[in-house]
Amino acid sequence: MPDEALSRTGVTLRRAGADDAVAGVRPRWVALPESVEEIAAVLRACAEHDLAVVPAGGGTKLHWGHPPERCDVLLDLCCMNEILEHAAGDLVVRVQAGVTMSALAETLAGEGQELALDVPFTEHTTVGGTLATATDGPRAFRHGGARDLLIGITVVLPDGTIARSGGKVVKNVAGYDLGKLFTGSYGTLGVIAEATFRLHPLPADRRWLVAETRAAELSDDLLGALAAAQAEPAAVEIDCLDGRQATLAVLVEGAAAEQRALALRDVLGRGTLTTEPPEWWGLVLNDDLLIELRFPPACAGRVLAEVAGTGFSPRGSSARGRFRLELWGDIEPGALNAAVAGLRERLEPLGGRVVVLATPHDDVDRWGQVSALPLMRRVKERFDPGRRMSPGRFTGGI
Repeated sequence: MPDEALSRTGVTLRRAGADDAVAGVRPRWVALPESVEEIAAVLRACAEHDLAVVPAGGGTKLHWGHPPERCDVLLDLCCMNEILEHAAGDLVVRVQAGVTMSALAETLAGEGQELALDVPFTEHTTVGGTLATATDGPRAFRHGGARDLLIGITVVLPDGTIARSGGKVVKNVAGYDLGKLFTGSYGTLGVIAEATFRLHPLPADRRWLVAETRAAELSDDLLGALAAAQAEPAAVEIDCLDGRQATLAVLVEGAAAEQRALALRDVLGRGTLTTEPPEWWGLVLNDDLLIELRFPPACAGRVLAEVAGTGFSPRGSSARGRFRLELWGDIEPGALNAAVAGLRERLEPLGGRVVVLATPHDDVDRWGQVSALPLMRRVKERFDPGRRMSPGRFTGGI
C-alpha cells in the first residue's frame, strides 16, 4: 500500500490539509525529508506506487503555473535548511534547497558577501523555489540571473537517483547541464536538493538616481544610453503605475558611486541621488494576478508605450528586458484572456513574450506560443517518463 511504502522510508509524513494545496489541488500526504537521501527514499516509494510528487519550499509561488494534473505527495523541503559550506575566500556557498533567501543573505552579510539575486518575497522564498521558478531581481542586469550565479547543483530524479552537476561533482547525468535544465523547470524534472552559488562582495557604496517622468519620455534611445553608460549601472528599473506616469531608478554600486551616479544624471538630464532605493524597488506587491513580459532591451521604450492604456502596471528592468505587470481590481476570465491576447499581439512583433505567472483563473493561456516546446517535451520524457513530477504544471502540459 502507498501509505506503508511511504512510512517505510522513515521520512516524517503527515496527512495533507487545505493549506497544502498546490494551485488548488490538494495532495494526500506531505513528506518532510531532512537529507538528500531521504528525498531519494520518498521518490523511490512514489515511483513504486506511481504517486505524483510536487516539491515545495516556502510556498510563495505554489500558485504559479498550471494546477498539477494530480498531486499525491507534497515534498516539503522546509527541514532542509542548512548552509552546508561557505568558502568565503573563494566567494562560494553551498546550501540545502530549503534555506530561505533572507537567512542566506543574513549569513553571507556577516562575511561581507551576498548572493546578488534580489528576489521578491525574501522572507519565505527558498533557494529551491527561487531556482525552480528562475526568479531574480533588479541587479540581474549586471550580475546575471539564477542560472548565471548557480555553479553546482544536486538533484534527485523521479526514480530516486541522486545526480550532481557542476561544482563538487560526484555523479553526472551524461550530456546534460543539470543546473540550467532544472532552473525554471517548475519541479517537473525532479527535486532540487542542494545548490552551490558564486557570490559577490557587498558593495562598498550605493547610489540610486531617481526621477519622476512621463512614460512616453522613456525612449528606446534614452534607456539604452543609460544601460550602456560608462558609469556601469547595476540596474535600471521602471515603475509605471498607470501606464503613463513613471518613476525611473538607476542603481550604481561600488567605488565612486556618487560620481558615477552624477554622470548618469547628466545622461538622463534630471533626477535626485539617494542612498536608499524607492519603496517599490524589486518588489511584487500583488501576485494574485501577475504577468511577466520578456523583450529585447533595445525595445524597452516601445514596450512601455504598448502597455500604456491596457490597465496593467509595469514594473521591472528595462536594461534586462523584464517587466512584471500587476492589475489592481478584479477581472473576468474572458476579459483577462482578451487582455493577454492583446498584449501578445502588440509585443510579439517587437520580439516580446508574455507569460501569466499567476492568475486565479484556470482557463487562461498562461504561456502562449513556445518555440522550444518539442525539445522541452523530449527532455521531460527523458527525465520523467512516468509523468510523476509536478505533471502538467509547466508550459504545454509538461
